[in-house]
Parts: sequence; C-alpha cells; structure tokens
Amino acid sequence: MIELHVHLDGSLRPETIWELAMIRDGKAPAADLEGLVTLMQAPVPCSSLSEYLSRFALPLNYLQTDVALERVAFELTEDLAREGVEYAEIRFAPQLSTELGLSQMEVTEAVAAGVKRGMAAYPGIKAGLLLCCMRGSDEGTARNNMETLKTAADCIKDGEKGRIVCGVDLAGAEEVYDTGLFRSLFEEADRYGLKRTIHAGEAAGPDSMWKALETGALRIGHGIAAIQDQSLIKELVTRRTALEVCVTSNVQTKGVRSLKEHPIKKLYDAGVHVTLNTDNRTVSGTTLLKEIDLVKNAFGFTDEDIKRMEGYAAEAAFLDAAIV
Repeated sequence: MIELHVHLDGSLRPETIWELAMIRDGKAPAADLEGLVTLMQAPVPCSSLSEYLSRFALPLNYLQTDVALERVAFELTEDLAREGVEYAEIRFAPQLSTELGLSQMEVTEAVAAGVKRGMAAYPGIKAGLLLCCMRGSDEGTARNNMETLKTAADCIKDGEKGRIVCGVDLAGAEEVYDTGLFRSLFEEADRYGLKRTIHAGEAAGPDSMWKALETGALRIGHGIAAIQDQSLIKELVTRRTALEVCVTSNVQTKGVRSLKEHPIKKLYDAGVHVTLNTDNRTVSGTTLLKEIDLVKNAFGFTDEDIKRMEGYAAEAAFLDAAIV
C-alpha cells in the first residue's frame, strides 16, 4: 500500500497529546481521553473545510519542541508500517511549529529523525517528507513560505537529508485564498527545482486545479472538482497527473455533499490517475485500509482497480526509486 497524502499533525495518537499536555501544562487537555478524541476529530456533520481545519489547533499547541516532533513522527511511521503501508509521503508545515523558538530547519530535522527511527524499526516501510507552505495573505505567511522553500531545498542538497525530504506542498483554506495568489511562491520553487503537490479542487472549483497545473504541480491534493470540467479531465489524463483523493475527508469537508455523490469512480473510469489516501488519520478517524474497504463497498472498486491505483501512486511518488 502507498500513502501519498497524510498530514502529520492530523494523524497524531490522542494518547500522545494527552501525555504531552501533562508534561508541558501539568494538566489534562480534556476531562478524559474520549473527550480529547472529540476535540481532535472532525465533527459529524462537519460544516466546511475551515471547520475541519480547526481540529488541528489543539495538537499543534504541543508540537513545538524537537522531542515532541520526533516522537509523533516516529509514531506515525510506526502506525503506517503496522497497517502494511510500504511507502508514504508525510506532510507537515514547519512554520507552524516555531512558536517556542525552533527554526524551520530544526523542526524538519526533528521530524526527519523520527521518521528515520521509524524506518529503522520497521524496515518494510519507506517514507519521505513534504514541507507544506500555507495559504494566507499577510507578509508573515509569505516570509515563512519562502523560508519553507529554502529549508526544503537545503535539505534536498544535503545527501543525507535529501533521501527523506522530497518536495513541497501548498495547504490551508483553499476557498479563502485563491491558488493564483501564490504564483511568485511557485516561481521561487522552480528556481530551487522543487517537486510540488498543491491542494486544489477540494473546497474550490476546477479553476484552482488549472492554476495548480499552470504553476507546476506534479500531483494535486484532492482534485475532486475536476469532475465539473471535461477539458480538465482530459488534461489530467494527458499529463498523467495523479490526484491524491481522500474520500472520507472529502465528505467531511463538504467537498462533496454525500458519499454517494463522490466522483472518485467516475474520475477513475475516465482514465484519471486517481490514488487513495487518508488525509488525516485522526481528524477523519480513518486508515488506508478503511479507505480501500470504503471505495470497494460504496463504488464497486475491485481488487484489480485498487492494484491499478497503487500503480498510479507508485508512478507519482516523489522519492527516486521509491517503490522497491
């Protein structure tokens, strides 16, 4: 199994956040563990992508030290390996873990250390890191995004770090901040030679996906809005651009009105390189195995279809010789 789209801060063990809160604050973050899970998972129903993203605030409070970052990175790698995932690209925004003074490079090094430790403990998994830039319009976000690109580029230049940092992403409130606002950021990514995936076509329409393609996206995070534009579907097929589809998450964020209306099967049948992903294991209460079972039961995907989608994911992986 291959997981191309999983966010570190959306895939934390609630027990770990409980322990980190007790260590840092000397008190529990909720009345009990069940209450903490409620704070970390998206509500059902969830009103929007913005409400979904609000579930990241509490965990991020405790991802501000190198010790915590290394721990959660190891644990996610362990969870993926135990599930049977053989290759994963784990994404996170280094700029969101700098509140206590860590630099973005220090954040990235801590996460990388945890993932490397996980791969050493579980040799059956290979993992890479995607550094997320964030959508926003203020000067601070723009400055932080440029630092994220430089951090990724510096890591990739380093032979050792370059074997784990494999590209960048653009994440955040897509419906608020148009993809076209970040053209200068993508131009800088080109100067660094960075591979990129961009969140698009989730909360916004096909236009966001066209802009993502125009600005160099090799893959698109979610991308389900493509179903609204036949010319875009043809373009995706021609380019062999992989869509990182996250079915459970798409329903929760109102990317689709209901599971029944999710376009994954129609996109797949049209020849689009659809891949299956979790997005956020904790926030969405899911795993890759659950997503596979979901699309089999809801849309009639066969084992052969799943195998083909895994092939699409292997082809779209950013690390060289990613799948052994």
